[in-house]
Amino acid sequence: MSLNSKQFQAARKYGYRSGLEHKISIDLKERKVKYLYEKVKIEWEDLCYRTYTPDFVLNNGIIIESKGMFTAGDRRKHLAVKKQHPKLDIRFIFENSRRKLRKGSNTTYANWCEKHGFMYDTRVIPEAWVKEKGKHNYPTVIPFPLKKVRR
Repeated sequence: MSLNSKQFQAARKYGYRSGLEHKISIDLKERKVKYLYEKVKIEWEDLCYRTYTPDFVLNNGIIIESKGMFTAGDRRKHLAVKKQHPKLDIRFIFENSRRKLRKGSNTTYANWCEKHGFMYDTRVIPEAWVKEKGKHNYPTVIPFPLKKVRR
C-alpha cells in the first residue's frame, strides 16, 4: 500500500476527502483557529443551478479550498463562482502550487491564481490569513439536508 493510499484512508477515517484537507484541519486545530469544514453551500449557475461546498470557511469569512489536482472543471467552476459572488474571499492551498495545469503547459497553478486574482499558498494556511480581519462575507448557508425539487 502506497503512502498516498494510507494518507487517503486516514483522511477518510476522520471525515475528510483528502490527505491535504486532513493536514490542514490538524494545523488549524493546533493553532486553535475556528473554522467550518464543508458546512456551507454556495449556489452558482451553469446552465442549471449548482452548489459549491468550500472545504474550509475560517471564522473571519475567508474561504479556503484545498487542491491536490486542479482540474479544468475546478478552474471553470471557481471562475464562475467568483463572477457570481464577487464579495466572497476564496483562496487556495495547493499540495504543489508549481504543478503545471496540464502536461506540456507552461502555466502553473500559481500562475493561474495570479492571472485570475485568487490568493494561494502551498500546503499550509499562512498565519497572516488566519489573523486577517475578514469582511465576514459569509456565503448563504443552505440548511442540511437539501430538499429535492419534484418535477
